[in-house]
Amino acid sequence: MRRAYLVCYDVRNAKRLRRVHKTLKGFGEPWQYSVFFCCLREIDRVRMQTALEAELNLKEDACLILDLGGDEEAARDAVVTLGESLPDPRGTMTVI
Repeated sequence: MRRAYLVCYDVRNAKRLRRVHKTLKGFGEPWQYSVFFCCLREIDRVRMQTALEAELNLKEDACLILDLGGDEEAARDAVVTLGESLPDPRGTMTVI
């Protein structure tokens, strides 16, 4: 079963920042500069976490993996944006 996750990170080194961003692009969609939305099976969440741990300096950087539940649509609908809209997964922008 797939679950929705919001992944947010704060990386203090530019080289690590690029590597973390590239890693997350393989698991989900970027919503903001350091925020990704991912729908993953448990094994893929573990793979993502392992890949992130390998790229991060755990003494300097931070990463949050928030479990939004098993309903992707409900997770997307629960998000409220102020300002520029989030990218629509169907390729169009949604205005809130």
